[in-house]
Amino acid sequence: MKKLIYILSAIAVVGWFVFRFAVIESENSRYVFNASRVSEKAGVPVNVIEVNKKTDVLKEPLFVKNNRALVSSSRVSKFRTGQKVGNGTIISVSYNIDLDSGMHIVTTRGVFDGLNYAESVKTGFFIPVYAIDEDTVMIVKDGIAQKQSVRVLDQDSDTAVVSSGLSNGDTVILSKISDGEKINIENK
Repeated sequence: MKKLIYILSAIAVVGWFVFRFAVIESENSRYVFNASRVSEKAGVPVNVIEVNKKTDVLKEPLFVKNNRALVSSSRVSKFRTGQKVGNGTIISVSYNIDLDSGMHIVTTRGVFDGLNYAESVKTGFFIPVYAIDEDTVMIVKDGIAQKQSVRVLDQDSDTAVVSSGLSNGDTVILSKISDGEKINIENK
């Protein structure tokens, strides 16, 4: 009796696998949406921007209270004397760490208390920070994603300025994609 139960169980399991593979094959033979099939034929859908060299402003956040701001060592290099902040300017940047706060002190003149932005004029290719991965971006070459090394000159929280590695009119891919994949541009 035990042997008969084992045999019937084995037949049921094998039958289920055969049924599932038959259903999957049937779905694949009809046109059912299949992301891998679509990307193979039409390319992976991506968002892109066309870049051109320009001069624009990067904005670095700076919280000011009584015309003083405390900034970390990783951010102190983003500020310089004479830099515009809101309605005022930076009058000094301490590159020595303040022992009381453990931070660098940026002194301003004519700046309202609260969150302000220090403006920095740069020239280069402005692209979103998230499009850069370890000093490389993905660009479009003949409908294929291609990795391109770039030199990042500066960046703020949202935008990076690329000084070399790109040319006017290059199409930079904003979506995550692998090198060598066929692409389908969704929006430009």
